[in-house]
Order: sequence, then structure tokens, then C-alpha cells
Amino acid sequence: MDNYIQLVERISRTSKLSAEEIGRKVEAKRAKLSGLVSKEGAAQIVAAELGINFEKERMKIKELVQGMRRANILGKIINISPVRSFNKNGREGKVLNLVVADDSSNIKVVLWDTNHISLFEKGEVKEGDVVEISNGSVRNWELHLSSFSGIKKSDEGVGEVVVERNYNFRKLADARPGDRIKTRAFIVQSFEPRYFEVCPECGKRAVDGECKMHGKVIPTKRALLNVVLDDGSETMRSVLFGENIMKLGLSEEEIFSIEKFMEKKNSVVGEEKIFAGNVKSNALYNTIEFSIDDVENINVDVLIKELEAKA
Repeated sequence: MDNYIQLVERISRTSKLSAEEIGRKVEAKRAKLSGLVSKEGAAQIVAAELGINFEKERMKIKELVQGMRRANILGKIINISPVRSFNKNGREGKVLNLVVADDSSNIKVVLWDTNHISLFEKGEVKEGDVVEISNGSVRNWELHLSSFSGIKKSDEGVGEVVVERNYNFRKLADARPGDRIKTRAFIVQSFEPRYFEVCPECGKRAVDGECKMHGKVIPTKRALLNVVLDDGSETMRSVLFGENIMKLGLSEEEIFSIEKFMEKKNSVVGEEKIFAGNVKSNALYNTIEFSIDDVENINVDVLIKELEAKA
């Protein structure tokens, strides 16, 4: 089940209405809004109209949906990235990324408040701890914590946690910013690779051989490739990084040499594969794009069984 179905079931349990009736209300709300809101967003509106307030309820990670502003979860920290310092418009600050998991899914948690970050710097909260998070905002399938949010250690258990990334099979035409999806699609257009440099220590972008965290470094060269995918419902500009570019059948030499890439470019266009990743807003072009996390070859035997099951 995807997070929409779980959200409908939660609304159904709380409101005592059937899941079918909630579904009809959701579709009616989407129709009234000319389809400009996702099913999950419409479900949140329906919940609010029914007097259901999720702001005080603890939710499973898989039940979180784009746009939630006061999300509460309990989960185990399964990964902690280094603290990063930044200077934006003359304002200095810090940011810390975590991955928190429960028995339904996992999510990247972004900490912006120095008081929260100090808990990790002092070793008071560490990887493997179970934490209770309150008043987080869900943006682009990340849970962002501000100074109005809370994070603290908990003695509660969370069971066997999900460490793999979870994606919902969804057509590109139905995808909205914040969705984590898988789709079977053709590459219908490919652009020249773009290159950038990263710090070999933390993997963050390095500018002129300098990392904000590690100072002067000998940077590692990385590539990104923009393509256009078509899954039969919609076309969408998409971006691949690193090893995922090689999963299209390109060698490292063909990626990092424009001349070699141009010789192989036509073999990339027309490839059909399964793509998984995050759908994000592109403010520069005022569009949405697909940031690809993984590329899978199509298993013909599995495809035939799926088609037979639908027949």
C-alpha cells in the first residue's frame, strides 16, 4: 500500500466513515480544485473538513505526505551525516542531516536549529538511538525541523526498522513534488553531461578546490546527466548522477569524454528501464523534475507474469 491508502485508512478509522466514502470525498475535492492538488493533499483537506487534526497525532513514517507542517514520528536514527556550516546572505548557520526509520519506512530529517544540532555535537544523541520528533515539516520527502520543532531521545521501541528506500509505483502524470516513485519509462532525449567537483572526505561540492568543511582538498570529479523520460502518461525532465549514469550502459570513459559520449548518445535514447527517485520542484524553470536514485533493467519474465495477471 502506498502512503495515500494508509492516509485514507487513518481518516476512515478516526471519522468512522468507510474508506470508499473517504475516497469519493477525495476525488470530489480534487475535481473541485481542477486536479491541481495531489490525492494525498486532497485527503489532508478532507481530513481537516471532517475535524481530524493530525498535528497532535504520532504517525508512521510511511503515512507522512508532502505539505504536512506539524508531523510527529518515533524512529531509530540509522545514519548521521557530518554537521555542515553555511553562510547565506551574510547569515551563518549549521545544518545536520539524519536518516530516521521505523517499521514502515525511513526518511531524511534535516535539522536547522543549533540547539538540536548541539545534542549530536555533544554526543547526547547518536546513531542507533530512538528519537521522538514533533512539529516537523514535510518538504520534498524530507522532514525539516526548525526551532519550533522538537527532537529528544525515547525509551520506546520501534521494532524492526526499514533501512531500504521505499518507492510507490506511479505514472509521471500523477507525480507531485515530494513523491518518491518508481516508473517504467523510455529515455526519449538525452543532453550532454555536466561536470562538477566534490570533496573526497564528505562528498559535498567543492569550489576551486575548497570544501566548506574540510578546506583545501584534491577534489573528485563527478558527472550528472539530464534526460527526458516518457512513461506513456507524461514526459518529464530527469537527472542521473554517478553510478546511475553507468546503469544506462555507459562506461566511465564515455561519461567523462564529451567526444566519446556523443558517439554513444544515440544508444541511450530509446532505452526502457525502471527508474526510482524523488519528484522535486525546479524553481528556475517553474517545472517539476525527477531526481533518479536508482535504475533497474526490466525483467521480461516478471513483466510477462504481471501482464498475465492483469489479463
